[in-house]
Amino acid sequence: MTEVQNENVEVRSLPRIGSPAPQFEAKTTHGVLKLEDYKGKWLILFSHPADFTPVCTTEFIGFQEMYPELREMNTELLGLSIDSVHSHIAWVRNIEEKFGVEIEFPVIADLTMDVAHKFGMIMPDESDTETSRAVFVMDPEQVVRAIIYYPSAIGRNMDEIKRLLIALQTADEHKIATPANWTKGERVIVPPAPTQELAAERMNNPEYECKDFYFCTKEIK
Repeated sequence: MTEVQNENVEVRSLPRIGSPAPQFEAKTTHGVLKLEDYKGKWLILFSHPADFTPVCTTEFIGFQEMYPELREMNTELLGLSIDSVHSHIAWVRNIEEKFGVEIEFPVIADLTMDVAHKFGMIMPDESDTETSRAVFVMDPEQVVRAIIYYPSAIGRNMDEIKRLLIALQTADEHKIATPANWTKGERVIVPPAPTQELAAERMNNPEYECKDFYFCTKEIK
């Protein structure tokens, strides 16, 4: 990751889709964790502006509600904000007490903003002391596969985050693409034929439904 110094202000390039995720080691509510600890699993790393705030509370409840299903998909959750471990612990205990939801995934206490800066989670025009609502999806090889940002006033759509993960895993397994608004069980898109010969064959393949050689779909189980 490129870093330059300009008048004592550190500027970092943001992680890109398809690039290795920045490595880190950080204090969390589950002890010290490193990115390497998640190798071999999919990881959803997300940041929130602050503990003990209403929108963030609804998001933590939403993440926890889908956490068991994510773990069945070999996926872990890891939260982050620029708050202390003690603040995180007090907040997750409060969520359990007031809302009846036990937060089972760890939360990074990023007081130094090290991880936040590495992942570009701080938007200075919105706040230079709080992280935005960023979501990074990393695959088992710890490559960044998707990035989503939300403004601080808008809660995230948990169904879309889960849909995105399912689509990524499906695309990897079957070497296909997914159309707009795709959900599990719907037809998927076959990569375009690279030659005239394969294009002609594809149009006659009973497995596919083709509008033309470049637009063919199929069912997957």
